[in-house]
Amino acid sequence: MRSKRARLFVLIAVLAFCFVCLWPSLCWYARTPKEEQNLALGSLEKIKDYATDKANTDIDAIFGLARANPDSVLGPEYDWLVKIAKKNKKLLGETVSSSLSVAEVLDAFGSKQELLSVFEGRYRDRILKNKEYYENAVKLGLDLSGGMNVIVKADLESVLAAQKNSETAVTDDELKKQAMEQAIENLTSRIDRFGLSNPVIRQQGEDRIYIELPGAAEADQINSIIMGRGILNFRLVDDEATRAFMSYYAANPNNTFDAAGNLTNPSIIPEDCELFGYYVKDDYGLDERVGFTVVKKEVVLDGQHIKSAEVGTENITNRPQVNFVLDNEGAEIFGDFTASHVNQSMAIVSDNKVKSRATINEAIPGGRVAISGFSLSEAQNLQKVLQTAWLTVPLSVESQQVIGASLGETAIHQGAMALSVGLLLILIFMLVWYKGAGFNAVVAQVLNLYIMFSILSAFNLTITLSSIAGMVLTIGMAVDANVIIFERIKEEIALGRPRATAIANGFDNAFWAIMDSNITTFIAAMFMSQLGTGAIQGFAVSLAIGVVSSVFTALFVSRLIFDWNTQTMHKKTISISWRKN
Repeated sequence: MRSKRARLFVLIAVLAFCFVCLWPSLCWYARTPKEEQNLALGSLEKIKDYATDKANTDIDAIFGLARANPDSVLGPEYDWLVKIAKKNKKLLGETVSSSLSVAEVLDAFGSKQELLSVFEGRYRDRILKNKEYYENAVKLGLDLSGGMNVIVKADLESVLAAQKNSETAVTDDELKKQAMEQAIENLTSRIDRFGLSNPVIRQQGEDRIYIELPGAAEADQINSIIMGRGILNFRLVDDEATRAFMSYYAANPNNTFDAAGNLTNPSIIPEDCELFGYYVKDDYGLDERVGFTVVKKEVVLDGQHIKSAEVGTENITNRPQVNFVLDNEGAEIFGDFTASHVNQSMAIVSDNKVKSRATINEAIPGGRVAISGFSLSEAQNLQKVLQTAWLTVPLSVESQQVIGASLGETAIHQGAMALSVGLLLILIFMLVWYKGAGFNAVVAQVLNLYIMFSILSAFNLTITLSSIAGMVLTIGMAVDANVIIFERIKEEIALGRPRATAIANGFDNAFWAIMDSNITTFIAAMFMSQLGTGAIQGFAVSLAIGVVSSVFTALFVSRLIFDWNTQTMHKKTISISWRKN
């Protein structure tokens, strides 16, 4: 009896743990609306802009209501805001009535900026929570979700030609290796920054890069990312144009930009200039736009002149800074530029975002430069970029293939149908052929699928058509264990054994036969998962997971059900065939 209870507790613990693992997938696919999924899959910058815009819209509506009728009451959609307002009033020692007017709610916040932070935080936290669900959920592969695969060719011969007269003492093979590593790193950084979900980026052969982007993606956008500009350059700031733009933006906050983020009136900045957002990291690690900067289109200095870089600290503030050394040409360019632009501003532009601005107080000759304004992690990332910034790798899109969402939906439907029909036919057969004992197999198979999906979710694995094929095969293989056990039990019954003895001997005699066959299958699946790629790997992983879960459900869950009926329900016979009962 104690053994049965212990096994029941183990089963409950396993199922509870699986539910915890599966919860993110349930929340993402079943509880998150499509619109919020699209927001969560966007970049952090887009999430920040969305939260800010929504917060401003809501605040404008509330202030408009307050101006029209200060004694009016907010609708039920703002109950959460009223609760925060009551809490603030209690902290200030004020008397709080059961119902607050809109004027009293606004009075509970110290400033409009504080209220804006509350609204923005609410939107941001919800989207980031959905993003967390996605990151911990089972992913759909390219063949199921649709998307794009791209093959990019790196022009390594141009890299070798450009470095013939350089002072680097590396072999051609080492140079090619460094060039491919940098190209892959840059592509990963660019694609991730645009919020494209879980890209697969890997080297293919000597000079090609394979990119797989699940989900909807526009070909033009992907090409612009791949062929994008260098990730770091220095520009001269047009201070007068920046001040003029900020004045214009303050007077026209709602119609300065269109829905795509482009200027509705490009003439408000000079033709030889570009407008970039000025970003800093906020408390959540998000890029927070704190303003705009107008910079000259002409690049003063790019990474090809940087020889080395290291992370240091400022002498006074002890904040992280990046110290880098320029080559002779770069030192001359930078020295001349700083000498002729004293008391003007210079911006560090990274992927079309101004990350730092500084006033040139004096000429900086010698090619030794220190830049600050970064966190430690940002400084370390920048150092890594600068160390290889001299290596420019020309990239070109060799081929790209777009898989439409309709194909993905068709594949999902066909895969789910195959899985459902296969499971249903097997369960019907087990119930018909093994009668009451077949119910044990039904429960074991349902729990088997439940555990499989939980493990996939726990390890953030991707489901593809080949993975579904592995699951279908697992269903057929998993029922074999039940068949072996049931046939052994039938043999024991034929020998006149009572129910408890027949069940115990049946499981004991079937144990090694089941373990031998599943261990060999598991070993084969593990080798396939390590040596195979793509569809083979997906099939092998799902098969390996299915082997483990099917052994657990067949030997542990099925045995528990039999023992429960014997010891708790006090059954004396076994409904396991049409001949023996």
